[in-house]
Amino acid sequence: MADGKRVLAINPGSTSTKIAVFEGEAELFRASIEHTAEELGKYPNVAAQYEMRKRTVLAALAKAGIALGDIDAIAARGAPLPPLRSGAYRINAAMVERLLHRPVYEHASNVAPLIGFELGRELGIPAYIYDGTTVDELADVARLSGTPLLPRRVIAHVLNMRAQARKAAARLGKPYGQANFIVTHMGGGVTSSVQEAGRMVDVVAVDEGPFSVDRAGGLPSIALMDLCYSGRYSHAEMSRMLRGQGGLIAYTGTGSAIEVERRIEAGDREAEIVYRAMAYQVAKSIGELATVVAGKVDAIVLTGGIAHSRLLTGWIEERVRFIAPVLPMPGENELESLALGVLRVVNGEEAARDYDAG
Repeated sequence: MADGKRVLAINPGSTSTKIAVFEGEAELFRASIEHTAEELGKYPNVAAQYEMRKRTVLAALAKAGIALGDIDAIAARGAPLPPLRSGAYRINAAMVERLLHRPVYEHASNVAPLIGFELGRELGIPAYIYDGTTVDELADVARLSGTPLLPRRVIAHVLNMRAQARKAAARLGKPYGQANFIVTHMGGGVTSSVQEAGRMVDVVAVDEGPFSVDRAGGLPSIALMDLCYSGRYSHAEMSRMLRGQGGLIAYTGTGSAIEVERRIEAGDREAEIVYRAMAYQVAKSIGELATVVAGKVDAIVLTGGIAHSRLLTGWIEERVRFIAPVLPMPGENELESLALGVLRVVNGEEAARDYDAG
């Protein structure tokens, strides 16, 4: 890959705005700007935060001595949009209009393309999203759920999972487009994907599979339906039960994997059962996806923040290593994944698509 091209990556989160500047594959600068609840509470929705978040990006670059004129392209986190293909999309007026006025749902990343679009216009450089959260390359048979009213949707950590699969391919000495991988991202939520010859043909989405730090994952549907109509809980309470107060928090009272492991080390049998159950469910989701490619898997990749846990990844590996070698590749790596994806576009190694609102 040619050096010299500078890419600014922008990744807004619920309480922070993370940015980085890469020159070729080398990271020159990284910053995480924290936003207080009081600061964010002034805005009625995510799109309204645009000007504030843009100012923080520009201020951080100025403080670091990064000249805007030296940036060749912008890589913005892919916001929730109607289903996309994998890879890069140019940020255009149609994408901005959709995110401003008809967002799929409220998410911090909705503001990233807005910042990228305006900075790109001001600087006269291209701006892209890369591997957005709603990339959908499911095989036709994978779309059916059991009722036409609830088609399966891709809600997964697409950006990091595809980037880590590329790294795994390089480690194995195989072209990414000629290998099969199962990648599990373990962070606030847990999602898994099977990538067959460069396409993400199926996933275990965040609401289908393992419970995680604060999410309940897939639940028994009849019992869940009965609970929803029991009159004991409001819609908001059920929502928090599934996302925010589920998983480790529900069972142990803490969302810290480090704390759970400390309890296990101290002899807490209940904490160990819960943690083992999470590993067990992750392993089941990996085994499920192995059937999609008839067991022809080159490697299983474990990524995300919780993949730093040798205890958890070790338990998972014990159950799935019969399928393929297990490669722990911990961390989020989202800024790097964004920047290097756009760098491939800038260097002519990949083509970008034009976003069409349809």
